[in-house]
Amino acid sequence: MTDTDKSDTLVPDEGLAPASTALPTAGVMDDLATPPRSQWRDVRDQFKTHKGAMIGAILFIFIVAGVYLGPYLWSIDPTQIDIRSRNQGPSWAHPFGTDQLGRDILARMMSGGQTSVSVGITAMLLALFLGSFIGVIAGFFKRLDGPLMRLTDLFLALPLLPLLLVMMLLFREPLSAAFGLERGIFILIVCAIGITSWMPTARIVRGDVLAIKEREFVLAARSIGTSNRQIITRHILPNVLSPIMVSATLGIATAIITESALSFLGLGFPPDFPTWGRLLFDGVDYLQQYPERVFWPGLAISLTVLSVNYLGDGLRDALDPRIRGR
Repeated sequence: MTDTDKSDTLVPDEGLAPASTALPTAGVMDDLATPPRSQWRDVRDQFKTHKGAMIGAILFIFIVAGVYLGPYLWSIDPTQIDIRSRNQGPSWAHPFGTDQLGRDILARMMSGGQTSVSVGITAMLLALFLGSFIGVIAGFFKRLDGPLMRLTDLFLALPLLPLLLVMMLLFREPLSAAFGLERGIFILIVCAIGITSWMPTARIVRGDVLAIKEREFVLAARSIGTSNRQIITRHILPNVLSPIMVSATLGIATAIITESALSFLGLGFPPDFPTWGRLLFDGVDYLQQYPERVFWPGLAISLTVLSVNYLGDGLRDALDPRIRGR
């Protein structure tokens, strides 16, 4: 067969452009025009798919708004005593009733909620700072890992409630004399809870730092002479943000429960300064006659802790790249 015959058997050119010059299809063009999705947008979308977390977030926002904005709508003084109205049941004038001194329980619930939530958030921030600092230092510097982790194990081995009781008995009077009764007890409770609840955060952060500091981008930063401080602030801390945020939400619940337990034992704020735990303590003596006095603060504590736990569960799933996108 000649060359002319071979050319006659070839498939004729149908006008198709070579692969290198072919134009992209419409679908590919749409993908190129779509802006890249950010990580926080993926986290937000994953969080929205968690029904329990959404319910917990809405409930927690409602509780916080109720205790902080409610006094502007319900202007009754929570410390106002009216003996003629004592021990009343729910009514239009007092939706939650009154206590043994005629004080409005709804007003005291909102005032007590401000104290309990403030103690929970402030103590959580203190515990988060201590736990994150010790966890990063222990995970990044090998020489300090052993002593800091033994210190963490020592705090974990201490009985929490007896230690809190000893701290309250030892430092209650000096702090009250220095800062005033209410402010001194607030500082004491926040410090006591924060100092005794940083250990789980430290262990979680340390484990993540041990894994992250061996990653390629950290080794590359070290190879070009980046200082340890810059490596920690620019590369380590942003990548351990997810366990820190989850620990923050769970720490609020733990702090609120601890403060309520101290107030219930009579070692928290003074009797005329309401908290949810103090309201529980005051209502125990009237449990059989007026069970609603224990029901309302107990319900507020339970709903707040439950909503924060669901919120932390949703954040954990949203911030975990292995779960995100399922």
